[in-house]
Amino acid sequence: MPASPARRPGVKAARRAGKVARKTRETDVRLELALAPGPADVSTGVPFFDHMLEQLSKHGGMALTVKAEGDLQVDAHHTVEDVGIAVGEALKQALHDKTGIARYGHAVVPLDEALVEAVVDLSGRPHLTFHADLPSGKKFIGAYDVDLTRDFFQALVNHAALCLHVNVRYGRNLHHVVEAIFKATARALRAATAVEGGGLPSTKGTL
Repeated sequence: MPASPARRPGVKAARRAGKVARKTRETDVRLELALAPGPADVSTGVPFFDHMLEQLSKHGGMALTVKAEGDLQVDAHHTVEDVGIAVGEALKQALHDKTGIARYGHAVVPLDEALVEAVVDLSGRPHLTFHADLPSGKKFIGAYDVDLTRDFFQALVNHAALCLHVNVRYGRNLHHVVEAIFKATARALRAATAVEGGGLPSTKGTL
């Protein structure tokens, strides 16, 4: 009888995890990520962003530790973007050579009146399509500028080398829309990073 995917060499024999320390003149980010359900320990100085990273951890089925200090006296842009870079780099480490992964993931997530679709391909080619006509009027959720949502995912996509399509189908409440974006992306990533078998999911022989 063939070995189960969990016991195949190179699939889950090694812990699927990544660790990143990124320090610039603007930010100091230390992040650990493991592709297995676990706690979220997040502190960025931007409370709503912390809440979104906790959603990414919980619904993405990943343990996540983030300690970030940034020039919040300017604004939250550098902090959010650099955390996105670190998440992407840690995710890329955790996937190793991508042997055995599902590769593709899709999720449609409601949050009350909001509905968001996210589709992921762990293709090795960075691409972001972000269709989110966010509601006009209120632009900030606490200290979090909603424009930073796209910047976070662009940084994640670039550094994880994955393809992500986000489509906000509809929504009124800004908090609900942004949270549904994070939750849908988390669920899609959870599906894409799942272990299905022992081969590489590509006819090219590389991802």
